[in-house]
Amino acid sequence: MASSPPPYPSAPLSNVRPEPSNSSATTSAGDCSDELGRLREWFGNQSVVVAFSGGVDSSVVLAAALGSAAERVVAVTAVSPSVAGWQIEIAKQVAEQLGAEHRLIQTSEVELPEYRVNDRNRCFHCKSTLYETLYETLSEGLSDALDVTVVEESRQNLLPKQADSASNCNQVVVSGTNADDLGDYRPGIAAGDQAGVRKPLAELGFGKSIVRQLAAEMGLSNADLPASPCLASRIAYGVEVTPARLKMIESAETLMKELGVENGRVRLHEGDLARIEVPAELIPRLLVPDAMKHIATGLRSIGFQYVTVDLEGFQSGSMNRPLVSIEVSAK
Repeated sequence: MASSPPPYPSAPLSNVRPEPSNSSATTSAGDCSDELGRLREWFGNQSVVVAFSGGVDSSVVLAAALGSAAERVVAVTAVSPSVAGWQIEIAKQVAEQLGAEHRLIQTSEVELPEYRVNDRNRCFHCKSTLYETLYETLSEGLSDALDVTVVEESRQNLLPKQADSASNCNQVVVSGTNADDLGDYRPGIAAGDQAGVRKPLAELGFGKSIVRQLAAEMGLSNADLPASPCLASRIAYGVEVTPARLKMIESAETLMKELGVENGRVRLHEGDLARIEVPAELIPRLLVPDAMKHIATGLRSIGFQYVTVDLEGFQSGSMNRPLVSIEVSAK
């Protein structure tokens, strides 16, 4: 059973102090060979298990690990109602393109009352379930990929001894967390820290900009893929997370993609109200009468009672505004 999340607000837990973020830095002529070399060196010759979502960050970690001296590399992807089907397919495609050993595991976070209640610690419970399931899977079917003793220690939330470089360990479970992620409220990162999961990108100080450059340099097919957190992140805090609501969101965003909106969100609020966020320049396209009717009819048929468009446009992490307000008021 996963331990309790840290009290909010709290500084992100971190096994290794990250170097200053290079997220705003660019290398000459887009050359990231030095950064790529450092990332590959980070893995040493150990066995590596990558918590692999199919997104750009974890894809860069997986590709770099495969190009390193690591003894063995296994990519593990979670399958649950909170993960959109298209994301699973991309994870499969990227893993196949890289020639990676890839395992899919079923996770059951939606069955946990503490997850369904959807408070500020939802991500903590989700990631705790992911890593617990991952370690169980490793101990049952991939014991040769990770030392069973370390697996059991991590399941008990005992942090393994850390060093400045992962090369001093025999095995490691890693995530795609980058240095810029540490500046946002991310309880899922704390869950990974408690489970002994390492963050090579963040530990090397690599932020979003560098990661995108690395993805392009390595020729990853998803190098330009927009970030897409889990479907539960679209549900307003305090509104119960259910498989039905997650399916509503996935279907609604599929409809938006069919209209040519690739980087947008359909947020679900109390009363099954849909708040559509798209890049500001695309808002006029949604306000054309034919488009308005198509979207409203489509989302009503999915199960939404009300359909709105956010006039401020797409803003990643907008659902965290109430948490920021709470923190400011407390000061």
